[in-house]
Amino acid sequence: MNGPTTPHHVGHGLIVGGSGFLGTELVRQASAAGHRVAATFATRPCDGPEAMWHEVDLRDDGRVKEVVASLAPCVVINASSGRANWAVTAEGSVRLAMTAVKYDCRLVHVSSDAVFSGSRVHYDESCLPDPVTPYGAAKAAAETGVRLLAPAAVIVRTSLIIGGIQSEHVRLVHDLATGSRTGALFTDDVRCPVHVRDLAAALLELAFTDACGVHHLAGGDAVSRHGLGVLIAQRDGLDASRLPKGLRAGTSLSGALDVRLDSRATQAKLRTRMRGVHEFL
Repeated sequence: MNGPTTPHHVGHGLIVGGSGFLGTELVRQASAAGHRVAATFATRPCDGPEAMWHEVDLRDDGRVKEVVASLAPCVVINASSGRANWAVTAEGSVRLAMTAVKYDCRLVHVSSDAVFSGSRVHYDESCLPDPVTPYGAAKAAAETGVRLLAPAAVIVRTSLIIGGIQSEHVRLVHDLATGSRTGALFTDDVRCPVHVRDLAAALLELAFTDACGVHHLAGGDAVSRHGLGVLIAQRDGLDASRLPKGLRAGTSLSGALDVRLDSRATQAKLRTRMRGVHEFL
């Protein structure tokens, strides 16, 4: 993580993945701040007048270049989620980085704590990825490509993104508490959840500075998936005692158990405060 944090002027931004949970909040906040906002979607645009919407498949090189060239945004934020789809998450992100550089756009790339194996539990910005899942590998490959092709870009690793019912993690808790879905929340699967409003605000703050390199943006509280579920249930008036719990270590599921992003170095450079889960829930 390096570079000064000098604010840029309000300008034209492109939110890639603008119809997703994080993307929707980025569009809302950027528009409210006075930025001219364009956003991309893969299947359907969002309702509302906050952005100009463009259908973009990150696997389509020609379409990516067409949209970026026509808009000429000063900032591109890649908040897309292709999950474990290598062609979207890895290759698509690299394709977008190449295009951003070609058209002289500042790039903010959103990555994930899934790039880590959990072997060391605590991870700051200097830690190198060692993924153990296909999704983590795709995210790690995207990071490598962005760093090589767009060295002035910001790469932001984050954790579980929480908000209202639009959050997949909140929906899961509601479904489990009401019995509409089976499964369990693990007591040994630990992360540092972040509120979508805090994350979006911090991303926009970084976007309009001269910061570059890897940054961590996660909440300050480490909590298990089950502990998070209990907090969500209590906030939303659900019966937390109905949430099934278990140990992930006893399952065949792949992936890290305990990954805690240390965001203190990034937080020290930001006005936006990243609240811990015990504060925002």
